[in-house]
Amino acid sequence: MFYTSDPSWSGICDKAVARVLDHPGAFGLTKDTFGLVALREDSKGLAGYVLNGSWQCYPCSVVKAFHLVHVLQRLEEETCAPDDLDQAILDMIRWSSNTATNYVIDFLTGTTGDTVLSQAELEAYRMKRQGLNRYFAALDWPEWNGCSIAMKLSGDTRYGREAQLAGANGEHLNRLTPLVSARLFSDLFAGNLPLSPESTEKAKQILLRDRTSLDADNPLFQVADFLGGGAPGNAKIWSKAGYTGWTGDPHTSYFRHDLIRVAVPDAKPIILSMMTQGRLMAEYGDELFPQIGRILLSKLLDASDAH
Repeated sequence: MFYTSDPSWSGICDKAVARVLDHPGAFGLTKDTFGLVALREDSKGLAGYVLNGSWQCYPCSVVKAFHLVHVLQRLEEETCAPDDLDQAILDMIRWSSNTATNYVIDFLTGTTGDTVLSQAELEAYRMKRQGLNRYFAALDWPEWNGCSIAMKLSGDTRYGREAQLAGANGEHLNRLTPLVSARLFSDLFAGNLPLSPESTEKAKQILLRDRTSLDADNPLFQVADFLGGGAPGNAKIWSKAGYTGWTGDPHTSYFRHDLIRVAVPDAKPIILSMMTQGRLMAEYGDELFPQIGRILLSKLLDASDAH
């Protein structure tokens, strides 16, 4: 495991989760539709708490944090890249743009277009897209097993080759877990990813959410209506969130997730990887997620201060 078990930390997290699930209506969540990993960073390593950490589900836009790491590493080797790629990378994270993300995916895989392909063409195309999975499989993370991020981002029904790649029953759709997402953030901030120090710092800066900026008023900023909405005013936040309503596909509908690192003065930084499924959470999550964030962070940051 990339984290250590700490009975004290686990007990504190258990109590915080119980408060979430004991909330009137439990925010529409059950232990079958709610996965959480809570990590406390300190000089001794990571103390970890895991609830349904291996739950594989549609990751919404949390997947974009993975593409951020991959594309920054590729740019370290690339001698020629599109002039607008840097802007696409920023828009992929800052505004969670699917268009920008799909442009980044095309750059990483050498693929483009959406029309139907013959079987032979489709297999060649699939191999190129699988490069997105091969990159993370090469890291030898046990948490990566069963995960996939080879599909482009879509807010509704898929057509043409994207529908072909997804499979008749959605068996090839993107899927991640709370645990592998938490590992991505923990390894990034610990400097353990295959990135240069310069690229590591660039990734952190892109993920940083300045709540005092004009950007914070944009509804696409994805902080105030996610877990970060419950963070203390003096907290620094790095995050990538995402959600779907009804997409036309039950495999990708009604999810709401957040991957967030929170740091406040005189306390150990906290990483939360939270994934949820349910119509109530998807449609009213902009009100409910900040409440959950407030419950979790008020308990966990206080506990972090005590260590």
